[in-house]
Parts: sequence; structure tokens; C-alpha cells
Amino acid sequence: MNAVECRDLTKAYGSLKAVSGLSFIIEENKITGLIGRNGAGKSTLLKVIAGFLQKTAGEVKVFAENPFNNLTASANTVFIDDDMPFPQSLCLDDLLHTAAGFYGNWDMGLAKGMLDYFSLDSKQYYHRLSKGMKSIFNVALGLSARCPLTIFDEPTAGMDAGARKDFYRALLKDYLQHPRTVLLSSHLLNEIEDILEDILLMGEGQKMLHAPVSHFREYALGLGGKSRLLEDLAQNREVIHKYHVTEDHAYLVIKNDLTEQERHQARLAGVDLAAVTAADLCVYLTAGKKGGIDDVFSKSTLV
Repeated sequence: MNAVECRDLTKAYGSLKAVSGLSFIIEENKITGLIGRNGAGKSTLLKVIAGFLQKTAGEVKVFAENPFNNLTASANTVFIDDDMPFPQSLCLDDLLHTAAGFYGNWDMGLAKGMLDYFSLDSKQYYHRLSKGMKSIFNVALGLSARCPLTIFDEPTAGMDAGARKDFYRALLKDYLQHPRTVLLSSHLLNEIEDILEDILLMGEGQKMLHAPVSHFREYALGLGGKSRLLEDLAQNREVIHKYHVTEDHAYLVIKNDLTEQERHQARLAGVDLAAVTAADLCVYLTAGKKGGIDDVFSKSTLV
């Protein structure tokens, strides 16, 4: 059974389509990274999948059921973001025990162990924690629930670098011991790339690319050299990104479909060929324009 299926899924707010005609399938027991710039529609998509929002059009299935207003889907899904609506009257320990009564796979030992590791007093109140500490408690709850569908929407907001690394390690370690479907949204792909199996890249509410991480790493090729040479080499090819380094030197990112002979000839002509990281590829694919920020300055004029 697939964990999540979306077909032509659309979620609109008036005339604004936060998610537009999105179709994809996420198999069970995989960690999938939902990557995209701010405003790409990631949070809206995850809330529709979690059953918090009703779709406008299309179809969404979570374990073969419509997740909206569905108790079965809710019991098998945990949704974690930086705006958890916890009551102010309950301390952290109360929140953990409340969660234990709802989630059938709850691991109290893991929950309390993570609070102890991060020096969180279980008698503290959630609303009095710093932003970073709130995020740490949130992810501790999300991991300890061990739900078949675990959703983390930008879960590391406010965490320092050390806490983020600890969370990623804890997520991977617990996932290996207790496999489940994990959706992890982030704009920091370079931090989470090593724990992902698949990436779903979104831009302006639409799917840009959905593939294994290895596909992203091999998808594009960077070319550096004289502009004339690069223009000739890029003819009739998909140009993903380009900018001029100097007046007669440029950098291009193209789809990685050069033959070995073409690579050899390009090097002989003085073109530098380099791999493009998955993180950089995601930035280029979701850019509104083919150029870089340097183009803003090159086109500016003095007034």
C-alpha cells in the first residue's frame, strides 16, 4: 500500500492556488524530503495530507483513505510544525502523557530520554520555552509517537546547529529501528540530504521534480568558460541556470546528458565541467529566472 497518493491535487485560497494540480505517490517506509523556497506551498500540502485542510480539487489519499476529518488517518499520522497548539495549562510531562494516550506506538522512554538529553525540565510549561526549545520538544514528541506517517514541517526552526544535527541523527536512528513513512520539509537540503531517500521538489505550488536523491545528484552538469564556447555547447539543450562571471566568461548549468565524446571535446576547448550538488540544483530549478542575483547589479544603473 502507498502511504500518500495525490492526483491533480489543488488547494486554493480564493484566487490564489497554494497547491496546483499536484500528482505524486509516496511509498511506505521511506524518508522523503519536501524541498522548496518559502511560499512554494510545502506547508499547505503537508496540512492537506495531515487532514488539517480540506482540498479544493483533485484527490488525496493517506493509506488509501481521505485524511480530512478522518479519525483513522489522524490516529496514524503525527504532524509537527513550529506552531503546535498546546494548552498553556499543561506542563511538558502532562503533554507527553496526553500523547501517550492517543498514539498507539508511543515510546515514553524515548520521549523522556530526549527531554533529558536536551536538558528540558518536564515540569516546565511549553509556552514559556524559547523557540529553539519548543522545536526540540516538538520533534521529541513527533519521534516518540512512531506513527506510520510522521510529518515534520520545518521542524528545526530556532535550533542551533548542534541541536539540528542531533535531531537528524535521532530521526535516522529511530527510523532504522522502527521504519515508517517520514515527510520532512526544509529549505536546508544540504543538512538533511544524507538521511533522505527521495526528494519532492516544489515551486509555486507545483511539482518540479520527484525522484531518489541519487537522481538529483546526477541530474545536472556545471559548465564554466568563455561565453561563446558555452553557448555553442548548450545549443538545443535544457539550460537550468546561467550567469556571466565576466563580460566574456560565463557559468551554465545544463541537464547532464553530454556524451563522453562531448565532454572530452569540451575539456580540450577549455571548458570546466563540474558536478552540481542536489542542494544547488534545487535552488536553480526553483529560481524565478535563469540568471543569478549578480544580474541585478549588472543591470542596475546609476541615477
